[in-house]
Amino acid sequence: MSADDSTPAGPAGSTAEGLGPRPEPLRFFGTTWLNHDHGYTARRIAVAVGSLATAVASCLVLRLAYEGLQIAAIGGFVTLLMVVMFAICSAMAFRHTWDGFTRRPDPDRHASLRGLLTIGFVGSLLAYFFRSLTEAPGEKLHREEYEEARKQYEKRTTRRSGNPRNRRRA
Repeated sequence: MSADDSTPAGPAGSTAEGLGPRPEPLRFFGTTWLNHDHGYTARRIAVAVGSLATAVASCLVLRLAYEGLQIAAIGGFVTLLMVVMFAICSAMAFRHTWDGFTRRPDPDRHASLRGLLTIGFVGSLLAYFFRSLTEAPGEKLHREEYEEARKQYEKRTTRRSGNPRNRRRA
């Protein structure tokens, strides 16, 4: 198996050869985050540039929508509501995405916030940009889970030595 194999196995999944847990692949990175090989740095740069470029393009589209509201002359209150809505939703999306890099998100909460997170997509893109400056987004969480799975695997597969009957009782 190659280091860039992106078949989902989960943090505690075992390989076909039975050699222990495999790292869970990350979006855009596969399993290159584990050893920082096979173009990991180039992928991080590409994710950073891509997410920033997409955020800028999205802001330009939102600017066109804002100008459309100005041309329609629907009033200052509705325009203000739209700007505040996008700002709040973007802040919530940024925070939710940022927290998702360090811990698994609650599926129920994520489902209830789906609409707000969709509106605040610019915040999610910016979270991806800032996180990719230091690591692959989600790498820390996946590394912790993988290390824990490795410890558990080694603990389960370590053979005990000696006859347990000869041990002293407490």
